[in-house]
Amino acid sequence: MRFLSGGRSESASPADHSVEQSQAGEGAISARDLVRKQLMEDIGEFLIGNDLEISEVNLSAALGLCSGNDIGLANRVAERRANGLPINQAWLDEQRKNGDEAINRISDKLERTLESFAQTSRSARDTAAQYNTEMQAQVDKVDSADEREEIRNLTAVAMAMIERTRHLEQEMRRSESEADSLRVSLAKARRDAEHDHLTGLPNRRAFEGLLERHYREAQQELDALSVAFCDIDHFKKINDTHGHDAGDRVLQAVATTLAKITDDNCHVARHGGEEFVMLFRGLGKTAAKEKLDTVREVFARRKFVNRRTDEPIGTITFSGGVADVFAYPTTRDALKAADVALYSAKEQGRNQIVAA
Repeated sequence: MRFLSGGRSESASPADHSVEQSQAGEGAISARDLVRKQLMEDIGEFLIGNDLEISEVNLSAALGLCSGNDIGLANRVAERRANGLPINQAWLDEQRKNGDEAINRISDKLERTLESFAQTSRSARDTAAQYNTEMQAQVDKVDSADEREEIRNLTAVAMAMIERTRHLEQEMRRSESEADSLRVSLAKARRDAEHDHLTGLPNRRAFEGLLERHYREAQQELDALSVAFCDIDHFKKINDTHGHDAGDRVLQAVATTLAKITDDNCHVARHGGEEFVMLFRGLGKTAAKEKLDTVREVFARRKFVNRRTDEPIGTITFSGGVADVFAYPTTRDALKAADVALYSAKEQGRNQIVAA
């Protein structure tokens, strides 16, 4: 299935094209390479043809769509096209948000189910233990000198029941332990899903949740609210010259520096690549710019060395763009304004903060 820009056919699959091109090229290129080439073309045409941003999130969505791995999104795109509606950034973001909400609902339901199961297991185990104790007490009362057949039979049955309830109690203890382990794993999976493993910062998904929460609260309390994008200058050159390990340490250094100014009203997250995004509650764009600029100045005084080779890396700087959230119709528009200000800072020579 092809889901490209409005004018392209949606009936031919990448495999169809690979067969046609393979026959025409008489085996000059492998079928696998043709499929991969066609997939890349489809992804590019979907993004560019629909005027979508070239971002990590959009690339992931386009890959799932064009490869057929995300059937749900493919069906929604097909339905939207059939209704003559555009595929734009706002709509694609809404699909991803709905998917995240669905995952959260499933996680919440699983967590409640595990808790209910654990409570039931504890209750059943306690009941089994109590029953076991009482049954043992009754067996102990039987006079061992009494040879009546009925008593001996009753004793045998009671002992068998005691053994079974003891086994049931052990099984329930194991089930409780497994449920507890599952809850811990679920909590860890949730944390991992919202954190960047390299820097330890919240990721883009977590930041979007924070931004929406602070946006609602700031509206109600009439607080100022600003957002900022920061991007490490010449980061590709650092990676190319000193290797990705050195690049990772630079990312961690910038993350640590930005995290030092965070508190309940100031948050930083890794947005992707060498880019970070920040939220300033209670600060207008001018105050936020000054706060971020101070951090930038201090960081720019540091000198870095490649630990692996002992070669000097030198000064590392970053640029930033800041925007007042309430100066724009939506948080998305404010983020876009901050992003534009960031690139203005880059164009003006880097190592500076620009307000939108």
